Amino acid sequence: MLCVETSVEGRACIGGTALYAMVYPLVLFVKQEPALAMQMSLYVTLGIFLLLAARNPSANRSLIAFTAWSSFAHAVLMAGQALANLIARGELIGSAVLVVIGVALITLAPAKQPVERHSEAAA
Repeated sequence: MLCVETSVEGRACIGGTALYAMVYPLVLFVKQEPALAMQMSLYVTLGIFLLLAARNPSANRSLIAFTAWSSFAHAVLMAGQALANLIARGELIGSAVLVVIGVALITLAPAKQPVERHSEAAA
């Protein structure tokens, strides 16, 4: 599968690849930061499923939307914590990356397909 078939498939593929790229840091953080490693394992899993969803974005709209909106939620929470000095200010970079991923997925999400309704009278 190529990551450049259509703009929606390409964005889903790039987002999935970015999340899947967290495998290496995940391995590094397992002993040092167990909570961070656990969170990253969720993103790696999400990345794999997003790569699979890129094959047929219209059929996987809910997964793509979940990835986008959960990225926004995580970014807002992380930015708030950084601005309140609860976590390092450098974490704002991670917030920006999550917002970029979310915006890319939302702006190019496939349109909802109209559902054909069959009435019993027509049958």
